[in-house]
Amino acid sequence: QVQLVESGGGLVQAGGSLRVSCAAYGRIFSPYAMGWYRQAPGKQRELVGTITSGGSTTYTDSVKGRFTISRDNAKNTVYLQMNSLKPEDTAVYYCRISSTSIWGQGTQVTVSS
Repeated sequence: QVQLVESGGGLVQAGGSLRVSCAAYGRIFSPYAMGWYRQAPGKQRELVGTITSGGSTTYTDSVKGRFTISRDNAKNTVYLQMNSLKPEDTAVYYCRISSTSIWGQGTQVTVSS
């Protein structure tokens, strides 16, 4: 059983940067494609971006040019680097193994104006 643990959330001012991490623990035999999601208060959870096992990435339009997803397969960890943060980026951020029901517990990111 694989478990995902996010870390690195917090409070940051608009225009600032933050990096959140997602570490995978358990029976990991090969790198998975991963997704980062977020859920703001009163809104549905949305996909932020994805990264394949080989490192190819996709992003939703609202974060393109500001967010970067990367991974370190040796550490079983995926990262979400967030720059030029805006108050509308405030949300709980989750990672997920793509096409599975395996999610992390989420980490809160709050951007103050």
